[in-house]
Amino acid sequence: MTKENPRFYKSEKKPIWCPGCGDFTVLTSIAKALSQLQLTREEVAIISGIGCSSRLPAYTSVYGFHGIHGRALPIATGLKVARPELTVLTVSGDGDCFSIGTNHFIHACRRNVDMTLIVMDNHIYGMTKGQVSPTTEIGCDDKLSAHATDIQPLQPLALALISGASYIARAYSGEPAQLTDILVGAIQHPGFSFIHVLCQCVTYCPEQKGWKKLVQPFAETTSDYAKANQIIEQDNGLQTGVVYNNSRTVWPKEKTQVRVKSVDELDKQFIK
Repeated sequence: MTKENPRFYKSEKKPIWCPGCGDFTVLTSIAKALSQLQLTREEVAIISGIGCSSRLPAYTSVYGFHGIHGRALPIATGLKVARPELTVLTVSGDGDCFSIGTNHFIHACRRNVDMTLIVMDNHIYGMTKGQVSPTTEIGCDDKLSAHATDIQPLQPLALALISGASYIARAYSGEPAQLTDILVGAIQHPGFSFIHVLCQCVTYCPEQKGWKKLVQPFAETTSDYAKANQIIEQDNGLQTGVVYNNSRTVWPKEKTQVRVKSVDELDKQFIK
């Protein structure tokens, strides 16, 4: 089997996601994107946090690291800075990235390290029995809360733009071809790429099956910050495609030499 075949990037482990979960599509689209780019398995690393989506590294044959809750981005940042030749992908969920990991998300956008973040957003805590998440719509009444949520949902694309992300897109798990194309563009983009994936939860949010009839493409892709801000302000959360694609200084700069010290060197420096 050659590296051009998407199956080459999948492991022998069988995913334990619920049948029909959108995470399956994300896994397949990542494999197809890596295949299109003809990357070897040794050139790619996938870092995750905690949640249904964060199981994904185990289902691939590339380098992978299953981190702790909300901390996938700092781990991925450290890896990319130390090993800049690697293609680094981070996979996360709406709870993992937009709740406990929000601060790391903001600073990853700000630093503009050359890596890609894929957030599988199902608007619910799917792993822990369906509690509301930071992106849950107003009026959602889950079985574990005292009353329907009356808090405005977080707006991931707006937060990414104002924080400095240089490639911002949304995809829908029911449209795998578009997601694959967006992934290819994100990986090729020099800087921090953020892909917000509407990823339906068939167990706790079965009404999300209607998303397929509601999603529509963004009117355009722009490199202008003000224009992107205007488009995102008018976004209803169900528009897909690349909305912002701009180039700015990638951190660390090319001339910066990042030196990773050995444990022995650190011992000599800090242990008296």
